[in-house]
Amino acid sequence: MRRSMFVLFVVVVLGMLVLTACGGSAPAASTTTRPTPPTEYASKTNPSAANADALAKGKEQYTAICLACHGERGLGDGPAGSALNPKPGNLEDAVKATNDAYLYWRISEGGAMAPFKSSMPAQKGILKDEQIWQIVSYVKTLK
Repeated sequence: MRRSMFVLFVVVVLGMLVLTACGGSAPAASTTTRPTPPTEYASKTNPSAANADALAKGKEQYTAICLACHGERGLGDGPAGSALNPKPGNLEDAVKATNDAYLYWRISEGGAMAPFKSSMPAQKGILKDEQIWQIVSYVKTLK
């Protein structure tokens, strides 16, 4: 009995950790106006654009960090994302409605700030700039 309670406790804690590592965002681009990135992000350009190695690394990062919430194709339908409010954003819509600087900003800073108020964790300080750009490059291929 004690062992099964311990296993249940571990499963619940791990489930909570997975959910807190997943992000959500505002509704799809067609129903909301997206804010402009802050000045320190607005002029950034993607050094990894059109780089095959960066795309492969971006896919690895996306799979490890983003897929559980945003889903395999980035539609916001990942298995862990179904428990979030707001639901994870549709990255295909985000790519169509924004630019690389916006995507870099959102991945870097996460979703805790207004107007997003989501559980998407900030990757700034966890991932290197190069890794964030790799994810941006990969996300742009999700169609």
